[in-house]
Amino acid sequence: MRIREITLREIRMKLVAPFETSMERTEGRRIILVEAKVDGTTGWGECVAGESPFYSPETTDTAWISLRDYLWPLVKGREFGSAAEVWDLMGHVRGHNMAKASIEAAVWHAEALQKEMPLWKLLGGTREEITSGVSVGIKESLEELVAAVKKELAAGYQRIKIKIKPGKDLQQVQRLRQDFPRIKLMVDANSAYTLEDWPLLKQLEGFYLMMIEQPLGWDDLYSHIELQKKLETPICLDECIHTEEQARAAIELGACKIINIKLGRVGGYTVAKRIHDLCLQRGIPVWCGGMLESGIGRAHNIALSTLPGFTLPGDVTASKRYWEEDIIEPEVTVSPQGTIRVPQGPGIGFEPRLERIEKLTVRKERLT
Repeated sequence: MRIREITLREIRMKLVAPFETSMERTEGRRIILVEAKVDGTTGWGECVAGESPFYSPETTDTAWISLRDYLWPLVKGREFGSAAEVWDLMGHVRGHNMAKASIEAAVWHAEALQKEMPLWKLLGGTREEITSGVSVGIKESLEELVAAVKKELAAGYQRIKIKIKPGKDLQQVQRLRQDFPRIKLMVDANSAYTLEDWPLLKQLEGFYLMMIEQPLGWDDLYSHIELQKKLETPICLDECIHTEEQARAAIELGACKIINIKLGRVGGYTVAKRIHDLCLQRGIPVWCGGMLESGIGRAHNIALSTLPGFTLPGDVTASKRYWEEDIIEPEVTVSPQGTIRVPQGPGIGFEPRLERIEKLTVRKERLT
């Protein structure tokens, strides 16, 4: 296999409603799409880097430079046996996982199309249906939060995750447990707290949470080890895990009991599968987090979520939850039971809507 050509596109999409975390408030997305020509077959990937370096050091702009100036020269014209080898071809570049993942995902898509099989089966997936949870951003009032959760439960989502930050935590969880005593509930802090806040985090244990996601620093494994010792509630790590080695350290040292695997954060399917296999071997549940993706990124998340270790509902939701109109056909839908049927067609199982993508494109560069 050889990558003959890559086309980079930046598209801009407005969210149906603003999404607020402890880091920032997002109203629209600048998304890089990677279209890769691999031996006459076209595969698509999506770079999930944000507009600002608040979740990750990578941004839309840094990813564009990395893709064009550093990663493309490493892969262009190189011969490889399968998409699983692309990760190693890009190894000379340190970090920039989200940029790497977008190229690698596009090649996996192309290989699945060449073999006329669904991508999820090429990956080794075993599920024909995945369970869907939802992430609810920080709201101004408790009433607004309750209304949002009620709406998501009515839509069928099996697990509710709410974003928290100092001052928007205990009251929010207490109110939701009061109004919805039986729901699967978790919280995500996106590194908003420090180890000194452990007494407050300990108070959350009274509300029977599935997990507390990334409560402490994005690169602070040690403090998570100390915090997990003080908590019965599982800590789930997100931002701390970028490599298989970091996942191994977190598990061995007791920094967490659950890991959120995001395709972009870890650099693509090859590393995601390694982390998945490690967690499956060690009995650590994993689930697939979301990054406000367009339909292309969402389709790749569906494929990843079919691997056997993804036993918890992920943040893979319906297209309509974020976009008035998506860039794939058909759009992703969630059943009234909170599940997504995995597509049976070749590749990602969805068709990119080229006319809509071109309409949303604000810059484009063809690399040959």
